[in-house]
Amino acid sequence: MGERRRAAESGGTMLAFLGVLAFSGSLPGTVYAMEGFDPWLVAIGRAAVAGAVALVCLKAAGLPALPPRPHWRAYGLISFGVVFGFPVFSGLALHLGASTAHGAVVIGLLPAATAVCAVLTAGERPRPVFWVACAAGAVVITAFTFTRTETTAAWPDLLLAGALVSAAVGYTEGGRLARHTPGWQVISYALVLSLPVTVPVSAVLAAVTPITPTPPALAGFAYVALISMFLGFFPWYAGLARGGIARAGQTQLTQPLLTLVWAWFLMGERYGPATVAAALAVLVCVAVTQRART
Repeated sequence: MGERRRAAESGGTMLAFLGVLAFSGSLPGTVYAMEGFDPWLVAIGRAAVAGAVALVCLKAAGLPALPPRPHWRAYGLISFGVVFGFPVFSGLALHLGASTAHGAVVIGLLPAATAVCAVLTAGERPRPVFWVACAAGAVVITAFTFTRTETTAAWPDLLLAGALVSAAVGYTEGGRLARHTPGWQVISYALVLSLPVTVPVSAVLAAVTPITPTPPALAGFAYVALISMFLGFFPWYAGLARGGIARAGQTQLTQPLLTLVWAWFLMGERYGPATVAAALAVLVCVAVTQRART
């Protein structure tokens, strides 16, 4: 029984990391998308596009378009957190001056916030060593990111804090539902439930805001709509369900560093030995959390 549980947890960790890898391009993709589209259109339009694709996938699988009514509250929380909250708050923060690196602070603190939500709402009880490693990882990645970025005004930081809370709620509810519903269905239902809002709002924004559909802007929008908002959640929610929300969620400590790799590759940012040191420290923290039992 113990071996089976460890195998499930390891598999959950790998799935969660695949989700993190997909999410790591979200902030650079948002920056590119906002070069051609209004920030509000990027935030809401990506959900409308993803919702339309999700609806097609549900119908192709012979499933109902809407989830069971007793679960609507949970899906509503997922929609609030990852369909609306995180994209809107993080996109506006970037628009108001937060850099991609500064926005990565949110991701550095997100695993700790998700673990807290897992305790409060999903019944998980990690051991003390988990919390020590979790806090250490948050401190390392936050300190590292703040040394790499300028000080921003209050509004971007408040918006990033809103993105942090929103994502933690959405991840926890999604991971909890994914214990008995496949992860792809969880995000699909959340997106479809949001369509009555996302489609008309996106249509109005597309009509009243300037649009410059350059190739980089279109590529960035396609990434955040199809990868960040939809496909990335397939392995992410499955990983949280199999590996434990608090435990598997710690793989997201690697996301800020992966985001910086994207920024280096796509935007020409350069990094020194501090990046390597932070990467190694984060990997140690993640390894400790993965060995800790719930």
